[in-house]
Amino acid sequence: MGALSVTISKPIISEVTYSDNFTAELLSNIGENKNAQKLLLDYPTVYIIRDKDNNAQYTVYVGETTNIKRRTGQHLYDDVSKRTDWQQLATAQQGRMFVIGHDHFNKSLTLDIENQLMMYLLSVDSIKQLNNRRTNAQNEYYTADELQPIMSKIWRGLHHYDSKLFPVESLIRDSALFKASPFHKLTAEQIAAKQLIYQKIEHALAQSKTGQLIFVEGEAGSGKTVLLSNLFYELNAELLNQPVTAKIKPHSYLLINHDQQLTVYKQIAKKLGLERLDIDIVSKPTRFINRHAAAEKVDVILVDEAHLLWTQGKQSYRGKNQLADLLQLAKVVVVVFDRHQMLTTEEYWDKQELRDMEIEASTTGNLVQLKDQQRISAEQPTIDWIRKLVFDRKITPIPADKKGYQLKIAPDAQTVYQKISQHATEKENAAAGLSRILATFDWKYVNKTAPADDDYWRVKAGDWSLPWNLQLPQTKAQKRANRGLAWAEQPQTIHEAGSTYTIQGFDLNFAGVIIGPSVKYRAGHVIFDPEASENKKATRKRTMKNGEKKTVADELLQNELNVLLTRGVHGLFIYAVDPQLQAALLAAAGSQHLLS
Repeated sequence: MGALSVTISKPIISEVTYSDNFTAELLSNIGENKNAQKLLLDYPTVYIIRDKDNNAQYTVYVGETTNIKRRTGQHLYDDVSKRTDWQQLATAQQGRMFVIGHDHFNKSLTLDIENQLMMYLLSVDSIKQLNNRRTNAQNEYYTADELQPIMSKIWRGLHHYDSKLFPVESLIRDSALFKASPFHKLTAEQIAAKQLIYQKIEHALAQSKTGQLIFVEGEAGSGKTVLLSNLFYELNAELLNQPVTAKIKPHSYLLINHDQQLTVYKQIAKKLGLERLDIDIVSKPTRFINRHAAAEKVDVILVDEAHLLWTQGKQSYRGKNQLADLLQLAKVVVVVFDRHQMLTTEEYWDKQELRDMEIEASTTGNLVQLKDQQRISAEQPTIDWIRKLVFDRKITPIPADKKGYQLKIAPDAQTVYQKISQHATEKENAAAGLSRILATFDWKYVNKTAPADDDYWRVKAGDWSLPWNLQLPQTKAQKRANRGLAWAEQPQTIHEAGSTYTIQGFDLNFAGVIIGPSVKYRAGHVIFDPEASENKKATRKRTMKNGEKKTVADELLQNELNVLLTRGVHGLFIYAVDPQLQAALLAAAGSQHLLS
């Protein structure tokens, strides 16, 4: 493998007019620099073509080639007759092209750089459409370890040309779109899962089978969303080459019952042109069920956070089980499921029902399990400590962590807030990501004006308090800037407390968790107290199939705590309102894991 000790040179970047005269302009830009001429005209290159409309919104194409002159000619004269994206760029009034060369470029590295540029540009607010027809993440090759340093140098170079099209790299890497991008390089486990799912889908479609279920299991941070996003894009990307007038049905639809994540997926579909196949190619399950008839089955339905599917009627959904209904509407349904993230009674699956579904999927070879932890940057004993607290309901001494993960107990809520605020600087956000305060749903919050004796619905602990999520007012300019952003991405939310309903599916740099009075410590064990929770969706009784009304709050409140404690990539700060729980946590922390 190449060694990172090798000096990484600066890339050669030239911006030219997108036209058949680009070569002369490029040579004029680089002058007598023979090395630059060779790297840009004779060696493999990566290129970006962009057009800007009157609203300063961009349409962008990313590509790589071993012959930039021949490839540009193909785009200008051949591709315009075959592909709608090139028809648009052919008539561009402000078409510009960036040609990028580097002395370490080879075919594998340029494919990876192309893929990285797609991943970065997908997250840029000013881009309305991003064109490409493949995902290129490569396996190992000689210069693979140089990918990220070269990519960062390229992005910084592009930033100098156009800071709106190429914003600061840290803003890109911190966005929810970046984290859910289909262009991430998959791990070996994800690749194996993807190949198995593809084989199962192809087999089912070839045999015209209906209602096959592929069940993908994985706990928080196991890479489920990236896998599903990758599948969704690749299943549909080839259809985008069809004429814009053609009536094309998507190969796959993506459904999710989570508002914040729905927004992210819709942006991905819009920017990549997938909404042209169907404006509702990404939607909530109820909308999909109400719009589609069983007589006209779609090929594939992908369901992210499938543990949020409803298992009883609610609002505009008149059925009894959304998964059962979806199986009637598709040839194949791929669900991504984590039993430890079911949060409300309308999502609740009876343990035996869930077990039967897993057994059936396993028997047919349709059970896929993701086990690698990709979120929490900690040693296994630290991860095990969190799991023991939540699922075994035991508090043991907090282990030392050689990876540097900060698992600390705070003496009060104010200390948690102060520490999270210290980690929320622009510099640290840029380097490691966002940090936010979270809380169990143990303080009242409803979607209406707060009571007269307070300004907002608040999380309170002693003299300290913080408004609940989605409470703080925003100016019109802030609303425009925050449009399409997930809760944690919005700057003002550093002064709010997030809940499972705004943070599920996302990760943070550091998570500060205020554990409310619904979680207690009695007789040496953690217990969950539904009477102290304000989460009515978790504490109300669930009507089972046999008509029995059953309380499942103990399991759902446990899952709520699990979601909150598994958000932090680099650290977790905890304060518990219950005195006995707080005392047990402080004892487990000792002097080494006390937050100060």
